[in-house]
Amino acid sequence: MTILLVTAPQGREGDVILELEWALEKVRVRGTDWRGVLLAETPLPKREALEWLRNFETQAIQRVVPLDLIVPARKEEIEKAVLELAGGIGGTFAVRARVRGNRRLSGRELEIGLGSLVVERFGLKVNLGDPDYTLVVEVLGKKAGIGLVGRGEMLRFDVVG
Repeated sequence: MTILLVTAPQGREGDVILELEWALEKVRVRGTDWRGVLLAETPLPKREALEWLRNFETQAIQRVVPLDLIVPARKEEIEKAVLELAGGIGGTFAVRARVRGNRRLSGRELEIGLGSLVVERFGLKVNLGDPDYTLVVEVLGKKAGIGLVGRGEMLRFDVVG
């Protein structure tokens, strides 16, 4: 099962749901408490789902972030999930965190703390400019999506209007 965090311009969520259904065929899309932020689940392997979306002419999808795990949005749970995924890193890495709807967590503090934890545990090199892998933390209120994203696996599209 592949989990994707998908963003869209506010008010275009319905268009994104249709586009995801056209591009991936088998997909379940749920809205979140944040306008323009959707979660999609597909039985397609991550690589295949991203390839379909990369080649799809979108009118509404802005960003697609593959996630590996959804955990409670508590620092200890996020650290555990990141350490679990960090074992798959072969090369340089960066941590990118975005916090929505959770005042107990700070994106900047998560990035620094998780990055230090991974360096300490695995001895990996940090590269903030062009990492081989990015550990993505997307906090949505009481839940956090965690993903190990290789170079080129995070998709960005230019959406007009």
